[in-house]
Amino acid sequence: MGDIKKGDHKFYIGDDEQNPVAEITYKEKGNDVLEVDHTYTADELRGQGIAGKLVGKMVEFAKEQDKKIEATCPYAKEKIEKTPEYRDVLAEN
Repeated sequence: MGDIKKGDHKFYIGDDEQNPVAEITYKEKGNDVLEVDHTYTADELRGQGIAGKLVGKMVEFAKEQDKKIEATCPYAKEKIEKTPEYRDVLAEN
């Protein structure tokens, strides 16, 4: 697995931000909420925990920015809800 890199409203793995092998994307929603709307992992990388690492990176970023996450991506939402140390970053709906 390559390093997780920061892109334009995303964190990704791969040499090219436009064609990553894995990514998590977000939109800024107001001043204090990041909406995580998409997670992708290429077939050859699935089953290695990469999507979970991307969610962790997103949570870390939100905490550094003092923002909450609203996860509309089903995978990210479930991962955050099931990981106790991530739950405090979830936005109230």
